[in-house]
Amino acid sequence: MTAARGTTTASTRFAAIGTTVGVVCTEPDELANAAAVLRARLGELDRAASRFRPDSELAVINSRSADLARAKHDARLRITVGPMLGACLRAALRAERMTGGLVSPTVGAALVACGYDEDLDAVRGRDGVRDGEPAPPRPAPVGRVFLDERQSRLELPAGTLLDLGASAKAWAADTIAAELAATRPGGFLVSLGGDIAVVGDPPPEGWAIGLRDRNDVVAQVVRSTGQAFATSSTRLRTWNDHGIHRHHIIDPRTGLPARTRWAEVTCAGPDAVQANTASTAAIVLDDRASRWLAERGVPARLTTVHGDVVTTPGWPAAAEQHVS
Repeated sequence: MTAARGTTTASTRFAAIGTTVGVVCTEPDELANAAAVLRARLGELDRAASRFRPDSELAVINSRSADLARAKHDARLRITVGPMLGACLRAALRAERMTGGLVSPTVGAALVACGYDEDLDAVRGRDGVRDGEPAPPRPAPVGRVFLDERQSRLELPAGTLLDLGASAKAWAADTIAAELAATRPGGFLVSLGGDIAVVGDPPPEGWAIGLRDRNDVVAQVVRSTGQAFATSSTRLRTWNDHGIHRHHIIDPRTGLPARTRWAEVTCAGPDAVQANTASTAAIVLDDRASRWLAERGVPARLTTVHGDVVTTPGWPAAAEQHVS
């Protein structure tokens, strides 16, 4: 999913937090400032919530949780968290509640068991070979992580490893977009991988957002004047683990990559967190996804592994149309 640049906008894209990120401005003179804010906030996000950076706040919590489990299996870790990680965790636990546990921040141990234990480039560089036998599946301890928002205290079962891949980018897109709207003139589109947030006055014809097919060709362009978008995919973050093809969207119920017909799902929503929560849940739900989305009023475009497209009410059928 990409944001198209119009005649009245300026944009920039760069690599950060393991993906391609960017910002589009309706006031071209604001681009340098917006890009600086984007870089600064993503640096803060990486230091707070990266699972692969050993000095990040999240990685330290995961390490302490694993150590505590080795010392006392049935213990619970209680720890104070910083403001940014606390906000990311609130978004993640909100997603867990919204989906009844289909999307959860507690899938870190399951990802490690599937071989996704370091940066994806490093995982792929192992060519599917790592020490030891494949680990057994690790169903996630859904509903057992608690955050005291007033005291910024996190509590979780020992051995629980947190992964915020399903919500932190979306939260950051929403938060950065809101900061830009509050401090700079004009309208902004913030794109972090598959998560897009828009704020302020849009371009005259709306924000143009291109959806790409499995051949990386733009298959549809939708235009938004206020909706956020998110795409979840089983075809991009993939690797080989002991001869088994894996993807990164874990079904918390099984502790394994979701068995699904969907190659990717794009959802619209009032903010990027809600859109991403819906698109991730849809991947996990497999053949129940379109009904689940429709019942919740989520406009969505679902593409199967064979390239067939299914849409829910509210998603435009034309090649280019508004999702307002």
